[in-house]
Amino acid sequence: MSSSIRQPSFGILMACLLAACAAGPDFHRPVAPGGGDSYTPAPLPAQTAAAPGPAGQAQRFVPGQDIPAQWWSLFQSPALDRLVRDALARSPGLASAQAALRQADENYRALSGSLLTPEVGAQLGVTREKTSRLEGAGGVLNLYNASVNVSYALDVFGGNKRQLEGLQALVDYRQYQLEAVYLALMGNLVTTAIRDASLRGQLQATGEILDAQQKQLDVIEQQFRFGAIPRATVLLQRNTVAQTRASVPPLEKALALTRHQLSVYAGRLPSEPGLPEFDLASLHLPQDLPVSLPSALVRQRPDIRASEALLQQASAQIGVATAAMYPQITLTGNVGALATSFPALLHGGSSVWGVAAGLAQPLFNGGALRARRRAAIAAYEGAAADYRATVLGAFQNVADSLRALEADAAALQQQAEVEALASESLALSTQQFKLGAISYLSLLDAQRTYQQARVGLVQAQAARHADSAALFQALGGGWWNRPVLPAVSTATSLPLAAGTD
Repeated sequence: MSSSIRQPSFGILMACLLAACAAGPDFHRPVAPGGGDSYTPAPLPAQTAAAPGPAGQAQRFVPGQDIPAQWWSLFQSPALDRLVRDALARSPGLASAQAALRQADENYRALSGSLLTPEVGAQLGVTREKTSRLEGAGGVLNLYNASVNVSYALDVFGGNKRQLEGLQALVDYRQYQLEAVYLALMGNLVTTAIRDASLRGQLQATGEILDAQQKQLDVIEQQFRFGAIPRATVLLQRNTVAQTRASVPPLEKALALTRHQLSVYAGRLPSEPGLPEFDLASLHLPQDLPVSLPSALVRQRPDIRASEALLQQASAQIGVATAAMYPQITLTGNVGALATSFPALLHGGSSVWGVAAGLAQPLFNGGALRARRRAAIAAYEGAAADYRATVLGAFQNVADSLRALEADAAALQQQAEVEALASESLALSTQQFKLGAISYLSLLDAQRTYQQARVGLVQAQAARHADSAALFQALGGGWWNRPVLPAVSTATSLPLAAGTD
């Protein structure tokens, strides 16, 4: 009667211990910030302003529309698509992030295997001993033994569970870091390609202006030879041509550096041939611009997700530090055989076995365990502050991109009008100067105004393309719609040590 009562009571006690809740707080995903459906204080217009010419189309804002994974394809540039494919196959930054993810995943597997399953080991040994001849047979004795040992640490207070939770959070962190590297690489490629096109456009505009100024200089020098104008006018025009020509090398330098940067983003040496060239005319401005809801942004931005994973990891460390303050229970057992000869051992020999249980309880450690728990709590509070800062930065990125799209579209509209008026004014001033109706200084002012307007127009056109790319990047880049991120092949590899799995 009493035995039947004691056995269920012991079983219920062990079941309660094994099913005990893990120490420390359970992690809860932070609540998405409020703010309604808008990223900016003033509501966005339905579409941006329109302007004549390339990159002048109006762009429509589409709230709630999803972002395609290959958002750069909306620029409809085959050269850009080829560049992205090269970068995905050769980028060292992407390869490094993928390796870090594999490392974190294998670390999780290693700890998971050691914490969730019993540790089993086999031992085979032989001992040779010599005994003295006292009251009986003595001499040399050989003792063979074989055993299997099993040990398991009971996770009564959930310390192991919290360790695994923390490692899984680090795996998630590496996964989102990989997505962040991917997103940054795509954004850098697109914006650098746009800069390449912008510099080429500025060089082309400067070259055309330089040709026109040189032709004008030829006319002025001819007029000077006939005595129609003073030498001062010739010197002024020569100075204008020289100034325009002096603006070319800085643009060429900027273009060369941009090409070098583009090569590195694509995983190439700057000296490698085959890097595509870009121009603004070949880049199509996306017409529909998706604007994710603010409540969805925290799930789309990989940097926010990575910060959330670090927050969960910090939360798990509180549980690990808390569990270390409670008793640690370990079960061990072994079974084996002993024999005086190896053949006898193979046939069973003398069987031996043992079972043991151990409990370790920290009693005094100078307050180290409590201090570690307080440190873990402080680390969690710091991670929470970092998370809030990341969210605020992400919302600022989106707000900045939306306002830049709106403002730069209006700026392009105005710049296109300025360029058209400057071109018309220059043509009229040139004709009037040939007829002697205006002075050369008036013509010079018209030339300078047109030169500034032409270059400003190219820069404004490029800004609209760059703003569109920045918005896609700020909203997360649509990585959740990509099925698989291809592995990056590396040019070098290290040999593995012998005996690896």
